[in-house]
Amino acid sequence: MEFDYSNRTKEYIQRLSAFMDEYVYPAEAVYSEEVSTGDRWQPTEVMEQLKKKAMELGLWNLFLPSAEHGPGLSNLEYAPLAEIMGRSPLASEACNCQAPDSGNMEILEQFGTKE
Repeated sequence: MEFDYSNRTKEYIQRLSAFMDEYVYPAEAVYSEEVSTGDRWQPTEVMEQLKKKAMELGLWNLFLPSAEHGPGLSNLEYAPLAEIMGRSPLASEACNCQAPDSGNMEILEQFGTKE
């Protein structure tokens, strides 16, 4: 039985890891500063920048199994990416994969209508 990641999964692992190293980890101190000096209930500038960059890099909605609104990864493909995002308190939100919103979005994607 083969237990290696697929080539597609390896490619996403590489892309997400680079995003984490280049953008997410360096933003942690900035985020903490923005939250401590501003209104914690308002979006921070650094988080909005991270979200924009994640969208540009195709690292948005990684959890959605449908290719219409995300990359269409299976749970098996998404699991190592969730593990990587779990290494920073910013990554899941930056990639629009934060709980509980991700579960709610899966339900809306599957059963929701435009109305």
